[in-house]
Amino acid sequence: MTRPSSIYRLSFRNGMDFGRARKLVPYLQHLGISHLHASPVMAAVKGSSHGRDVIDPTVVDPVLGGLDGLRRLAGDLKANGLGLILDIVPNHVAASLENPWWHSVLTWGAESPFSGHFDIDWSEKLALPVLDRDFAAEAAEGGIRLALDPERDVLALCHRGAFYPLHPETCRQALETHEDLLVITAPATAFEGAPGSGGPLARMDEQEIVARMLAEISRDPRRIAAIHEAQPWRLVERKAGRPPAGYRRLAGSADLVGLRLDDARVFDDSHRLIVDLVREGTVDGLAILNIDGFADPHAYLERLRAAVGPAYLIVDKRLSGGERLAADWPVHGTTGGEIVDALAGMLAGGGPRAETMREACKRHILMTELESETAQLTLLAKAIADRSDADLSRSSLTEAIRAMIVALPVARTYATAVHISEHDRALIATARQHAQEGNRPEVREAIDFVWELLADDRVARTLAGCAEFRVRFQQLSGCVAARVPDDALLPHDAEPSLPDGPATFHASMRARAEAMPHGLSAIAPFGAACGGDTRARLHALAEAPDLWHSATGRWSALSAGMIGDMPGRIAPQPGIEPLLYNAIAAIWPIAGLQDSAAIRSLAADLKVLIGREGWTGACCDAPDTGPTPALAGVIEALFGNDAFLRDLDETLPPFIDAGLMNALAQTLIKLTMPGVPNIRQGSEHGDFFLRRAGRRGVMPPSRVRPEKPPATRAGFASYKQWMVATVLATRAKDLDGPFAGPYLPLGVSDGGAQALAFLRGAPQAFAITVAPRHTFGKTQPGALQLTEDAMRGVSITIPDRFHGRTVRSVLDDRRLVLAGDMPLTEALAGEPVALFTSA
Repeated sequence: MTRPSSIYRLSFRNGMDFGRARKLVPYLQHLGISHLHASPVMAAVKGSSHGRDVIDPTVVDPVLGGLDGLRRLAGDLKANGLGLILDIVPNHVAASLENPWWHSVLTWGAESPFSGHFDIDWSEKLALPVLDRDFAAEAAEGGIRLALDPERDVLALCHRGAFYPLHPETCRQALETHEDLLVITAPATAFEGAPGSGGPLARMDEQEIVARMLAEISRDPRRIAAIHEAQPWRLVERKAGRPPAGYRRLAGSADLVGLRLDDARVFDDSHRLIVDLVREGTVDGLAILNIDGFADPHAYLERLRAAVGPAYLIVDKRLSGGERLAADWPVHGTTGGEIVDALAGMLAGGGPRAETMREACKRHILMTELESETAQLTLLAKAIADRSDADLSRSSLTEAIRAMIVALPVARTYATAVHISEHDRALIATARQHAQEGNRPEVREAIDFVWELLADDRVARTLAGCAEFRVRFQQLSGCVAARVPDDALLPHDAEPSLPDGPATFHASMRARAEAMPHGLSAIAPFGAACGGDTRARLHALAEAPDLWHSATGRWSALSAGMIGDMPGRIAPQPGIEPLLYNAIAAIWPIAGLQDSAAIRSLAADLKVLIGREGWTGACCDAPDTGPTPALAGVIEALFGNDAFLRDLDETLPPFIDAGLMNALAQTLIKLTMPGVPNIRQGSEHGDFFLRRAGRRGVMPPSRVRPEKPPATRAGFASYKQWMVATVLATRAKDLDGPFAGPYLPLGVSDGGAQALAFLRGAPQAFAITVAPRHTFGKTQPGALQLTEDAMRGVSITIPDRFHGRTVRSVLDDRRLVLAGDMPLTEALAGEPVALFTSA
């Protein structure tokens, strides 16, 4: 196995397939990439935009070019010295009629050979939330009818073009006086929901006769209701707070159903193709998404490691609060989500408000999209309490479960059914202590009970149901953490930066160098709320909070009259309006009003964002904003207000400049910090997008510019791409050189207020990174570089053992001889950032 030194993450679908990806291979080689990292490529729901809603893990999606297309892409990569890493989503598949396993389960219920593949509670019927109203109302108006599935030739209840198969034993009941139709409409006895024993209806007159008879049956709502009642599933309303679905969903989505990967047969069935691709050398590594949703991540990873040997393995897990990746997981690291927090603390700081917002979001998620999962866990806890004669109400247990998950300082713990580590026990103890604060006595008693179930191994071994409770609690807490948005759009009301920002960053990097030197370094990892450059600009807003709040106050006054006077439109509520202005500023085009096409695109992006997020996904304690169309009207009003747009365009340039400086700083840090640099598709030019809105990144050109572009606002995209290629080329010269070595923080004379500096490697071979911070209002006019005044008197301390060594500036080819201190003016010398390597 060749371990990656740098990767390029390419998102397939939405116009990108294996054929187009093959055309990018020469560009990726020129950029300095060692491995292409592909988003999920297994067969997914028709029209999927991301590929995580897999319908068949044994098939490479034909839409992308199929298995042959994937192998041709891998062949082109290897011919150019590159490897291939695939995202996989093994913990769940799509609960879709397109999924043959799921279709078999709907057809045969618990009798299906795939019923044990899914995490299903067979004590109740599967609830399929697909209706806009209750079943009776839909059936009464003919919205649900008996029909023949045209693809499978089996009897089904049809709703809006979707055919939900009847259990074979209910077909005779469904047809009653038309039993002659059974010859051509009953499913085969093989557990497949296969075509009827009579075969497809070939003759037109035969099809018309069957359709007419089924239409006659469908005109009787009571008969349709009886047919529905006989099935192992039920069609229910699609609404928040509905009863449990009967199967484990992923992050509250009824469209995704969990697989039982603890079963060796299920693992083998769902991983057969992936394992073959690794063993045959087509694929060099795997990125496992949603790892915290697994019942037992460690056991799964051990099984996967045994199957794929030394292949490169990483997991999608965002470490937080000083959390470390479990040392016994047989993986090379994470997909890099923890880098977002580390850089945020270094560039903009965090503080109590950020933590309070995360807790508020967790509580909001538990009470809304994951309410059903919380209710199921509560029922399990209540049953255990009743068996153990604990006098605890369902409501107090619900509050206790919520309080414990909200207070948990990490995404989840990893206790097994009968054992919890001392480390995890300490985390649960911390959560218990915080959860108890301010709660009623009966809730505190319930919290103590939950604590015992989670942390006392004696209880887990002796109390029926406790082992299942542990698993479900941990899966739920992991799903909650995955749904909490990073605070990208939140206004930074606290201090612009924590005093120990650099110290905290250095500590996290030293820990990373020791614990997972081969994990990914990603500014905008999978699931990020926004692009790396978008976030860098948002950090700039925190550098001048008074100026920013003054500006937003003017804009609110400028827009209030226009928005209020427009029929059917409402002004944003106080909790939402700052988010709206932050979002506009985040992706405002660098050229401002001169780029009219980008302005139109920005307005459209914001409408998509508010339509999907409802402006409560970004800030969980935000008030109800009213109907989405009204907020879409607010966007139209704002972008139709010339006074607002002119003021915005005049206010943003210094924030844009500071944001671009932040973007280049964090890009250089990402490229030189411990780990494997992850270049997200198009981000080498500019990474301006908001989660689930229109992506504003561009496809890479066919080549990297050989000449050095100017470091200016207008030249930002070209300079950033050139810098990425230049630094990656430097890394590639010696894969076992400085960037594989230790991490050493370098002191800065002003305590790190103006710059961050660190050294990688040892005296024989080393590299020094210098990145400015807090640059708002401190850049040269028209250029992305600090002023002399900003750098005056600031110097970087060089350790004694490196004195006298000659270094070369990677970005401008200067030579310096290191002494006790390196003045910041000498380090940067007209560049936005600096990288030196030992000569």
